[in-house]
Amino acid sequence: MRRTATALLLLGVSLSSHAFDFVSVAEPAILYDANSLKAKKLFVATRFLPLEQVVELANWVKVRDNSGKLFWIEKRQLSSKRYVMVTVPLTIVRSSPDEGGEVVFKAAQQLGLEWLGNTGTGWVKVRHEDGSTGYLKSGDVWGD
Repeated sequence: MRRTATALLLLGVSLSSHAFDFVSVAEPAILYDANSLKAKKLFVATRFLPLEQVVELANWVKVRDNSGKLFWIEKRQLSSKRYVMVTVPLTIVRSSPDEGGEVVFKAAQQLGLEWLGNTGTGWVKVRHEDGSTGYLKSGDVWGD
């Protein structure tokens, strides 16, 4: 009994410590319910949409979106360049990773921003498509 409990505990630790990789949609792409072009087409994902990579096959990747739903997408339509998606109605991007930082720009919900890194202090460094860079609260985005 003790050996089984230890094995389950170790398995739980290894599973919880496994971080999935994030990828983004390189161009508008169809998301499917299975890994085949003949599978049911569910919807079209927009460019820069961040997705959590769950399973990778030769030509297909099983991904999770910010709602937790799972889909399949052709691997060729993904980019390793990371993006985050704003999940709150409006967030402020600041010049430094703190509330006192100057406002660089405001970002609306569902906007895709290039992920430049996580500060480890609750802030994420991002770049807007126009080249503006700054920091926003990590709780305001998904894909970090």
